[in-house]
Amino acid sequence: MELKQSNTTISAEHLLQALADGAAVHLDRCHIAGAFDLNLLFSNENPLKAEKLKVIISETSKTLVLSQPVHFNACTFENDVVFSGSWEKPESLNVIFEEDVLFNSSEFVGQTRFSCAQFKKLAGFDGCTFHRVCTFRNAVFYGLAMFRTATFEGYGLFNGARFRGDTRFTNTCFGKGVNFSDVKFENSCDFAGVYSRHKSVPIYDNITFARNRFGDDASFWRFIKQVCQEAGHYQQAGECFYAERCAYFWQRFRGCGYEKLSAVKKAARGLLMGLRLLPEFVLGRLLFGYGERPIRVLGAGAVIIILCALFYHSDAASFAFQYGLERPQQSDHLAFLEGLYYSTVTFTTLGFGDIYPAADILTRVVTMLESLAGACLMALFVVTLSKRFSRG
Repeated sequence: MELKQSNTTISAEHLLQALADGAAVHLDRCHIAGAFDLNLLFSNENPLKAEKLKVIISETSKTLVLSQPVHFNACTFENDVVFSGSWEKPESLNVIFEEDVLFNSSEFVGQTRFSCAQFKKLAGFDGCTFHRVCTFRNAVFYGLAMFRTATFEGYGLFNGARFRGDTRFTNTCFGKGVNFSDVKFENSCDFAGVYSRHKSVPIYDNITFARNRFGDDASFWRFIKQVCQEAGHYQQAGECFYAERCAYFWQRFRGCGYEKLSAVKKAARGLLMGLRLLPEFVLGRLLFGYGERPIRVLGAGAVIIILCALFYHSDAASFAFQYGLERPQQSDHLAFLEGLYYSTVTFTTLGFGDIYPAADILTRVVTMLESLAGACLMALFVVTLSKRFSRG
């Protein structure tokens, strides 16, 4: 059984009856008049026949299983489209799509609700336009989820959704904001070209990228960063910039086609890229924090000062002193506080000259290295601090 129409107007009641009868739906450039609400199938006042529906009823909810493919191409839904329970209790109706679900290039004039829905195979929403609020809260996408070039004129709700297959949001527009809190992307995802026409910063609390070691989240953080910059949230944009750079680092480390390589080739690529990216990892990410972690630079400076002070305090170091300098002990061995003083003066390149290395190569080499590290880290701290706190 199949409902196949094109370039015509179909009532939502007729479409609901076709779904209740288990018919495959293939509509092309059609107008659906009336509210397309699956809750009407369970209404006592509804004349629709729903004896063939596969429904699992529990104490708190109903689970509706749709075994037929549902395809809408460039269709217009003139009213609400509801594949969930009521707005207050969306979990009261759970819809399971066992076959492909396609709404490509369709237009949703009213609300669109797919809360708690389960898409076992392909879920296609490419090119769709959602004029009002659209919700996929707590939905589960087992197969490929496609939202490429979609336009969300109203607010988009994806909080609690789980994407277990590949996900594509390429070139999608969020007109009034979007909620990605508690979303889990278990496979590859793509947010390249995603943008927002509103200054409302997307919500992304507790978002999870299972493949973050492959850099799949780089395009997502780039999208959030751009929105934050346009809205004037520069510090939050900096945090997103740091997350984006970390993800991009893993993208370059893995490289294209990494998963298709043999174990030997993976190890070889890992060794080669590890050596190539080691300076960036140590200096750019761990120390510099891509310009977003000034505290790390201070911490590194403090560690160098203390370690060098311990060396100067040890018997391996040898010092001379300015003539006439009063000291509690007359020897070339520095007390720890004296070593700390000399280390701080050397690190900051002040060089008072009251204490200076004797004719000892090791002490002079350590002093030179510490002064070079101090000059570099102080400059790095100024750059990081100005970048972090002087945006806008």
